[in-house]
Amino acid sequence: MSKECAICGKVPMVGNNVSHAHNLNKRRFNPNLQKVRAFIREGYIRKITVCTSCIKAGKVTKAA
Repeated sequence: MSKECAICGKVPMVGNNVSHAHNLNKRRFNPNLQKVRAFIREGYIRKITVCTSCIKAGKVTKAA
């Protein structure tokens, strides 16, 4: 399973962990992805991986 939102295409970003001594270690910022049963188009339900910001924004119509 790829770490990508099916709606907005959000993917992991890279950055640094920064210590008090300013030592830098690479890290990953993963999007908060959830599996949701959603309507893809009229009468067609499928499980898709969606980020929580898309769910909150109402870009996904959940199937009961």
